[in-house]
Amino acid sequence: MAVMVRNLLYDLKVFKSVEFEIPVISVGNITVGGTGKTPHIEYLVNLLKNHYRVATLSRGYKRKTIGFRIVETGSSVRECGDEPLQLKNRFQEITVAVCENRVTGVKELLRSTNPPDLVLLDDAFQHRRITPDINILLVDYSRHVKNDHLLPAGSLREGIGQLRRANMVIVTKCPGQLTPISRKIFKKDLHIRPYQELYFTRLVYGPLCPVFRNDFQLPDVASLKESGVLLVTGIASPAKISDFLAPLSGEMSAVAFPDHHYFKISDIQLIATKFAGLKMSRKIIVTTEKDAIRFRDLPDLPRDIKDNLYYLPVTIRFAENEESNFDQRIINYVRKNKGNRELYQRKNKK
Repeated sequence: MAVMVRNLLYDLKVFKSVEFEIPVISVGNITVGGTGKTPHIEYLVNLLKNHYRVATLSRGYKRKTIGFRIVETGSSVRECGDEPLQLKNRFQEITVAVCENRVTGVKELLRSTNPPDLVLLDDAFQHRRITPDINILLVDYSRHVKNDHLLPAGSLREGIGQLRRANMVIVTKCPGQLTPISRKIFKKDLHIRPYQELYFTRLVYGPLCPVFRNDFQLPDVASLKESGVLLVTGIASPAKISDFLAPLSGEMSAVAFPDHHYFKISDIQLIATKFAGLKMSRKIIVTTEKDAIRFRDLPDLPRDIKDNLYYLPVTIRFAENEESNFDQRIINYVRKNKGNRELYQRKNKK
């Protein structure tokens, strides 16, 4: 009832929503975690960073600070959260900021000495105080929202009728091959409207990377048949990475923690025990890139864990020819609206 009334008050303009004079693109979902927001944000950054000054803004989930902060490569997870720090480490040339009040956050970015040409809002579909120019909604292929329920009975943050607010809907974590009938079913079940665009993406895993060391040859994923693998995750949906690694590994065990989990001494002891319990003489620990950010923040991590800890980077790939259509849609919009930045500056100087 509360969610419905809140959305109704925004729809009726009783609650005011702010529009900015620069391109604002939101990426979010209507379920709790696990739809792949970070790799989709990274895709957009890669698409735009060579031509525009890009800024990302998120609330910095589970950080121990409040207010507006610019994320630096030397920031800690407790200062800014794991996902913003991951973005900054991967794209040092862009501005990454956190602020629980997104309106304040965008205003602070625009007041900076080197203001952005556009802002990417991370996990902001429910943040209706800002009206984004492009609203991208992510839906997990394996967690169909059609028969889901609102929290706490299900995983929905709001009713599926709110999908109508999205300009683009992306079905994420799809299998390698999508049949035409699968596409039609999703289009029907999600009630895709004429003004909305529907895309499908899948996860693509890269080569293993060391979390701490970079002075030795990396193990190839294809050679894991000769290794024991301990998978350690602190993400919302670890099933996909587990399904990817299991058939490639000679032996596999897993330890799953809650999403954005801060590792404690007892957690490290559990990891060490599980790792020692692997029977193969050659063995490694594999984690996600987001978890690697939190591992790097840990003091006094045992040497046996540090020397054998790798993360598996992940990117997204659009189905068939959808990538060029999506890219062109985003680029055309940003190019068309970039000039509004100068108008915004002149108006605010008066």
